[in-house]
Amino acid sequence: MGTMEHKIDDLWLERQAQKSFARLEPILEGAFSTFIQANPPAWRSYKVRLARIFPRLFELLFHLYGNQYDFFYHLEDLLRRITLSWIDRSPELKQLDAAREADPFWFQSNRMLGGVCYVDLFAGDLKNLHEKIPYFKELGLTYLHLMPHFRVPVKENDGGYAVSSYREIDPRLGTIQELADLAGELRHEGISLVLDLIINHTSNEHQWALQALSGDPDYQDYYRMFPNREMPDAYENNLREIFPDEHPGAFTFRKEIDRWVWTTFHTYQWDLNYANPVVFNSMVGEMLFLANLGVEVLRLDAVAFIWKQLGTICENLPEAHILIQAFNAVARIAAPALLLKSEAIVHPDEVIKYIDAGECQLSYNPLLMALLWSSLATREVGLLNLALRERQKLPDGCAWINYVRCHDDIGWTFSDESASRLGINGFDHRQFLNNFYTGRFPGSFACGLPFQENQRTGDARISGTAASLTGLEKAIKEGTEQEVDLSIRRILLMHGIILTASGIPLLYLGDEVGTLNDYIYRNDPAKANDSRWVHRAVIDWEEMDRRTQPGTVEWKIFHRLCWLITLRKQNQVFSGSEMQVMDTGNQHVLGFVRSNGEQRVLVLANFSESPQVIAGNQLRLYGLSYHFIDLVSEHTIPSSDLELEPYQLLYLEPAE
Repeated sequence: MGTMEHKIDDLWLERQAQKSFARLEPILEGAFSTFIQANPPAWRSYKVRLARIFPRLFELLFHLYGNQYDFFYHLEDLLRRITLSWIDRSPELKQLDAAREADPFWFQSNRMLGGVCYVDLFAGDLKNLHEKIPYFKELGLTYLHLMPHFRVPVKENDGGYAVSSYREIDPRLGTIQELADLAGELRHEGISLVLDLIINHTSNEHQWALQALSGDPDYQDYYRMFPNREMPDAYENNLREIFPDEHPGAFTFRKEIDRWVWTTFHTYQWDLNYANPVVFNSMVGEMLFLANLGVEVLRLDAVAFIWKQLGTICENLPEAHILIQAFNAVARIAAPALLLKSEAIVHPDEVIKYIDAGECQLSYNPLLMALLWSSLATREVGLLNLALRERQKLPDGCAWINYVRCHDDIGWTFSDESASRLGINGFDHRQFLNNFYTGRFPGSFACGLPFQENQRTGDARISGTAASLTGLEKAIKEGTEQEVDLSIRRILLMHGIILTASGIPLLYLGDEVGTLNDYIYRNDPAKANDSRWVHRAVIDWEEMDRRTQPGTVEWKIFHRLCWLITLRKQNQVFSGSEMQVMDTGNQHVLGFVRSNGEQRVLVLANFSESPQVIAGNQLRLYGLSYHFIDLVSEHTIPSSDLELEPYQLLYLEPAE
């Protein structure tokens, strides 16, 4: 009976969508008649796309807002916004839309390589960043993610994630026109611009928040505000505290309006109220504004938190997925070239739920990142092997963003259930990793700092650059050449895996030359209590220039990393998503096979500082009974027992 009711509901929704479109179509044609008369072929093409996608958008929005009396008013408003944005979209971007629709899996190419940086820390401002395009091309980037550089509060702004306006750049960095010009120049050089869209919250200095503080009830409905503690207390019965050091709970009292405001993260970041359709429509306007600037990928920040429901933990709720699917449907109509990327640092089983061609085509891969560091500390690959075997596969039309480091801290987001299958206690293992990467564990090579350490529970995350966490900082201080070499091998090992695993590799710029921790942040009161600034260093271009000086540490890392990047780009086997994880028979060695057409490459990585052997019979179990060419060293290797040097990385292609 339930199935029959579901079919009837689907049929009813389909009919309602058809009726709604039939009613709204003439309204749109009347509103944009001047454009239609001047551009009839373009309008016909747009209307075909709108008619194809509208039923899906209608279904999503009806699920969220269909019980509201003014649902159709907001639906009409949304379609007007979408259509106006498409009309305003430049001819060049519309050509890009057509190209992306013709090649929807363009981002799965082996030629894709991402880089991420802060504008001010990397180049000072947008004008100077423009001058760094030759460097991006030297490195081979095809994807550049600029950390938030919009107008934010001057003092506390969560590293740019407390946005006061998406239509204004921080004046210290440049102008919105300079951003648009940069997007165009990057696109002409084959580099896609990636920005953040922080959809969960705004800063308390955003115009919406200022209107709310002035007492405007319409804008107070943009946020979740309560006149007393009754509802906040009811919600907090189930909520976890994100930053308990700053403020316990999830609410902040504002005496100006005598209201408790929902602030999941920081007191100056106000959570938006997506139960109000006006908020969704308004954020769609911000999304499409950025798309029309030439942004090709938007990273959706903190997606797990965007929907609230009493009696739940208010994370990863079904409505959060429906909201993102609605944003995606809007993009498919008004800016088809735009891709969405999810940022959900949650349990691996929840991360995967945000990844779908109809939701977020791209997603950060926090599990791979965390377990690369775990394997480096333990010298064992069991957890990493299991994760790649069971959790790396994605739906068609999607890709992971694989990374070693990012702007944020390292959280140990592996599955306790998976760990227990290998006889590992998740809590104990996290304690070990925290101790190892803060240098508290005897024999550790790492120089990391704890972030948000809870002395009561022992919970913490880790801050630090890739070089400092892999031992380069300690090795240089101690003047040990052998340890310097081992740390460089670790850096290349980690990056070599993200360059060959299925997905898009993302470099945190500066890591490619071994940038070390910068402790100067401790002198700034606004940053002193946030250890993440230790790896958000101002780029030293004299250090960067040493990448061209043979024999320097910078040259050794950069030169060898660029060779691994070249190998990725030269071999189509590293495109697509086909990936077979291998049991190497050695707990210290990770192995996986990449396949594309007739080409096969076996990737082997020794996570130990000791030589390791892989039995030739183990290779033959996977049909690899050939002589090999190691693409990395360009040496021929027989398929007998293989010996890997400390932290050695092999890309083995069967020889003819």
